Amino acid sequence: MDPVRRAAGRSVWRGALAAICATAALVAAGPVGAADAAATDAAGSRIEVEIPGPEHGGDAGSGHARVPAAGSPAKASNRLSPAEQEADGEVTKMVDNGSTTDRLDVVVIGDGYTAAELGRFHTDAAQKWAEVTAVEPYTTYRNLFNVWTVDAVSRESGVSGDPDPAAVRDTALGSYFWCENIERLLCIDQPKVDAYVAKAPAADLVIVLANSAKYGGAGYNEPSATLGYEGISTASAGHPKSGQVAIHETGHSLGKLADEYFYPGVPDYEKYTGPEPAESNSSVLSADRMATQRAKWYRWLGAESPDGGTVGAYEGGNYFVTGLYRPTDNSLMRVLGKPFNLPGVESMIGGFYQHARIVTPLTPTDRTLRLRHTAKASVPRLAGADGRQLVVRWYLDGRELKRFQGRTEVSVAELWLFDLRTHRLSVTAEDRTPSVRDPKVVRTLRSTAEWNVRL
Repeated sequence: MDPVRRAAGRSVWRGALAAICATAALVAAGPVGAADAAATDAAGSRIEVEIPGPEHGGDAGSGHARVPAAGSPAKASNRLSPAEQEADGEVTKMVDNGSTTDRLDVVVIGDGYTAAELGRFHTDAAQKWAEVTAVEPYTTYRNLFNVWTVDAVSRESGVSGDPDPAAVRDTALGSYFWCENIERLLCIDQPKVDAYVAKAPAADLVIVLANSAKYGGAGYNEPSATLGYEGISTASAGHPKSGQVAIHETGHSLGKLADEYFYPGVPDYEKYTGPEPAESNSSVLSADRMATQRAKWYRWLGAESPDGGTVGAYEGGNYFVTGLYRPTDNSLMRVLGKPFNLPGVESMIGGFYQHARIVTPLTPTDRTLRLRHTAKASVPRLAGADGRQLVVRWYLDGRELKRFQGRTEVSVAELWLFDLRTHRLSVTAEDRTPSVRDPKVVRTLRSTAEWNVRL
């Protein structure tokens, strides 16, 4: 079994652990089967996924396994009738917050829903997205997201492996529990998923909902080289913990966060001795060394964190019991049902802004505006409990026009132009969130639109 090896390129120390990971036994994961890391063939038929923690345990995850990219070898036909084909693949914009260019686009696809059950799929998708946006920083930034549903029609209701390994159902995406003999590991046929993802106008993140109340999920957390999405989270539509599983997985795919759980009593994971991890929430440095070196999450040390307690350097994380530190004791990257910690929130916001722009020009920018024209822009509203909003400022030839602050439209006539030269009018929106302290991330939290204007 390969419970802890992470996909190549996600961390600088991953390669050094490969040999260890191939033989490690993950006691904490519960009943698991073999996951042969060497079984990847030249076509790349196996991919790495994160295993969710046991349903009644504390850990958010239980390491990683390599699984068939094309799903279970027990292939189903999924031959659809003409009426089913008519419904299959329909795309709906469930949440519309703007253009795909300027928003983070989430694509939700259901599996194990027959044509008659598509209404329930749409209800399940809305409920799961509500669960996601109930967690910060999704709550504050919900208006940066578009959510698309793609209808995948299955011949049979439910998914394989529910209630037991003998259950095999003919479904659109080939979802199945008992993946690699791990009951709660809910795998899919990724090529089939990608065929449906490709129908949406854009995809930055993918969620697959299985028509099941059985506990389970998986995190396919590597970006798609062809479709561009950051990862796939699978979850059971009818289980109350499935939303938390999906949110945890987005911590990896969007926030690029490490797991903060570890494996007591598992050989080879007692102590980490490698180099500094790449992930922002994992470090070889103690709190004192972190503060002295001004490294990792030092800006947050001593601050009260939403997941409880203060930010420090808590030993254990990224699978190792000692030698690595995590920012807090029990964030969502370790325990389901907890919030992200402060460094995690910062990384998630940074991930959001990798895909979202907060100024969308409504007036075309490819022509010169004259006196009769008005420059208009759209700026999303933040939805946090503190009522904080984005700061909107206007500039003419680089000089701020303070009288227009906060506005989203300005007419050329209001600029008081007195010559026949072409001038540059710009509007900038800036997010001055106290949840981001890293200057490198701060610099990404602004967007600008520009127009040429003249009398």
